Amino acid sequence: MPATPAQRLEALLAGVDHCAHEAEVTRNPFSVKAWLAYLEAKNDSAHGERRLIFERALRLVPRSYKLWYAYLGELEVAVRDRWTTSGRAKTLVGAYERALLSCNKFPRIWLDYLACLRKMGLGSEVRRAFDRCLMALPITQHHHVWPEFVEWASEFGVVEAAVIAHRRWVMYEPNGREAFVDYLAAQGRHGDAIVELVKICEDDDFASPSGKSRHQLWMRLCDLCAAHPEAAPRSLDVDALIRSGLARFTDEVGKLWCKLADYYIRLGDFEDARDVYEEAVTTVVTVRDFSLAFDAYAQFEESVIAAKMKLLEDGGGDSEEEEAPPDIGTFRVTDELDLELRLARLERLMTRRPLLLSSVVLRQNPHNVKEWHARAALVADDPAEAVACYGDAVKTVDPARATGKVESLWIAFARYYEDRGDLANARVVFDKACAADFRGADDLAAVYCAWAEMELRGGHHDAALDVARRACVEPPALARRRRGGGGAAAAAADRVHRNPKVWALYLDLEESLGTLEEARAAYDRCLELKVATPAIVLNYARMLDDAGYHEASFGAYERGVALFRWPHVRELWSAYLGAFVARFGGSKLERARDLYEQALRKAPPADAAKLYVDYAKLEETHGLARRAAAVYERAAQAAPDEAQFDAYALYAAKVERAFGAAKARPVYEAAVAALRRDGDVTRMCLKFAALERALGEVDRARGVLAHGAQFADPNLDDHYWATWRDFEVHHGNEDTFRDMLRVKRSVETARSGAVYAADNLLKTDMPVMTDAEARAKLDGGGAGDDAGRGVKRGADEGGAAETEMEALERQAARIVDAAAAAPQAKAADPNEIDLDDDDDDDEGEGTLVGLAVKPIPAAVFGSAADQRGEEADVGALARFRAKA
Repeated sequence: MPATPAQRLEALLAGVDHCAHEAEVTRNPFSVKAWLAYLEAKNDSAHGERRLIFERALRLVPRSYKLWYAYLGELEVAVRDRWTTSGRAKTLVGAYERALLSCNKFPRIWLDYLACLRKMGLGSEVRRAFDRCLMALPITQHHHVWPEFVEWASEFGVVEAAVIAHRRWVMYEPNGREAFVDYLAAQGRHGDAIVELVKICEDDDFASPSGKSRHQLWMRLCDLCAAHPEAAPRSLDVDALIRSGLARFTDEVGKLWCKLADYYIRLGDFEDARDVYEEAVTTVVTVRDFSLAFDAYAQFEESVIAAKMKLLEDGGGDSEEEEAPPDIGTFRVTDELDLELRLARLERLMTRRPLLLSSVVLRQNPHNVKEWHARAALVADDPAEAVACYGDAVKTVDPARATGKVESLWIAFARYYEDRGDLANARVVFDKACAADFRGADDLAAVYCAWAEMELRGGHHDAALDVARRACVEPPALARRRRGGGGAAAAAADRVHRNPKVWALYLDLEESLGTLEEARAAYDRCLELKVATPAIVLNYARMLDDAGYHEASFGAYERGVALFRWPHVRELWSAYLGAFVARFGGSKLERARDLYEQALRKAPPADAAKLYVDYAKLEETHGLARRAAAVYERAAQAAPDEAQFDAYALYAAKVERAFGAAKARPVYEAAVAALRRDGDVTRMCLKFAALERALGEVDRARGVLAHGAQFADPNLDDHYWATWRDFEVHHGNEDTFRDMLRVKRSVETARSGAVYAADNLLKTDMPVMTDAEARAKLDGGGAGDDAGRGVKRGADEGGAAETEMEALERQAARIVDAAAAAPQAKAADPNEIDLDDDDDDDEGEGTLVGLAVKPIPAAVFGSAADQRGEEADVGALARFRAKA
């Protein structure tokens, strides 16, 4: 007879040494810590020995989680992946069952037990264990169990069991419904998936665990409904479902329309699908959505035609998948005729595409005038469609929100009738347009002008004049409102009678078609309203002048120049003065002078130049030469800098021609003093010198050239110095030629000194004194400012009437003489000139003490080589004279 477990335990204990741990557990049999220490000490013992210790401990402490967890872990390790063949697996299951009797509130033990059963492949036992676990554990700990339960049910292979598990799970955790939908779709149960997706979309508190938005979930629902329409429950209205998405998700309108049509196509309802496509292409508001819907529509029609052609080629009739040919009256449509109808339907669809696309653009912005014109051009060949298009345009477009010119729609509408010879309807359109609202008076004025031009093209001149008069008459309502002290006119119709466009047209028509008195009354009314333009005043004056009313013409000019300012009045004054002088010549000279003075009183300098010239020509022709010269002088003084030279040149030429060359000298002197640009001064000095040379005044000409030399840079103005050189060759001698060369070098010195002084100012804070200031300091400081500007110093300011240029010439001559006397000084630097501080100048000028002196290259002041060049020039002059 085999031994009982108790006997085996006693036998084992008999062979165990009583140690300290055994004594401890004997003294404290209910101490979990003592049992764990005992087990720790027996780590190297056999499995059976440790198992007996666990059994003894659990018999005394059956609710110890630590002991049970350690015991079950060792038993699971002992199985060693032999879950289906090892007897220890059944022992492990028994141990878990005993553990759950006292520790059924610990989810970890339940989960380990369930994992053990899943490894053993016990499906029913696993399902029952999950049920027992969920019943044993409190609901706050179910979140540990449900994912395991659902995962096992999905992997086990029994679809119904998995569906039930998912349904139970979503009752506990609604956010798990998305995973349930994924499982249903994977198993092909699309109807149940649609139902669950509907619940998700109706739940406002649903939060997708995968992070999908409500838009994505809704689009997935529509995809399922469209792809599997037969699986959708009958209680679900798929059409209403997808249409509700059209209002909620405006960025996916095109896709949703295509899905709805696809839903009907898969159901075999082709006519309903066509209705959906037609509704789509006529309601979408973006070009993108239109392109999606239209392309799908065309592809659908092409696929139906291709299927029909294939059936005809195969010799078969209508299949179950194809829609049956319709009955028309008392006979049935044949397959060939049905195919032709479908081809015609596709062709018409492609023809309608531009119009449908135009409708999309207009739905985006119904106030787009340009698009309305484009739409009218598309239907121009169909009068009924074109008239309807223009009618819809003028009714729809709001002038306050329009993009484009609203009046162009009315004009194009009337022009459409006119081109077809229907002037009566064109007049009706224009009449309605004149009563419509516009943003501004210019828009309504364009309508009136177009109406009058239409009448002129048709040869109805009286009607055109009536239209123009109607536009220029003040509305009675506005007149009553103004007399009653009402506010200012706001509507375009209340302001069009003051519009220059309609007045210009009206005046042209009155002048061409009406009487002279009527035209004068119209022009006078225009001037009273102050809506005339300079062109209108010119036309009025010319009309009166052509009719022989010369004084009335001048009166029109007077009223015109009183209305406008410069520069708008320029043409009026030009025409007025020209007409007056042409009419009266010199008979009313004082009046002409008064008119010119009035024009010049407020004329800007740019416009005054021509007036001065015309004024002076008047004096030359009919007045006195002295007054003409005075006018030229005023013109030169008032001219801007860029025109001052030409003005003085003209002044001098006129004086020279009228009074002789000698009288032109003061003009040239005044010009040289007044000109503000160096280039103009040098050019004027050349002309002045040429005058003196022609008069035989060689010394005066040389003085003029010497004066202008200070404004001519030798490095830039070669013409000036070449002219002076030629003058000295022909009229000078060696001394004057040498003086010219010294002046040239002195000018180079002065300009180079200014550059070096600027360089010193940039590099040091010490102020640099110019040569003029230095001389002024030596002379007593009284003429520094004037010398710096090149103004002559009088006897009361320094005695000798010496200019700055003459002082520079003396200084340059002294420097050149010093350089020639000591050429060997400072040979180490050939570009440096030694200035002897001990040399005394004959004029009393010495070295400036305390000034910042910088070495200047010899190329500026000249050197021995320069001196040899000067001697060569002088020699050339002597040889020229000898030959002469």
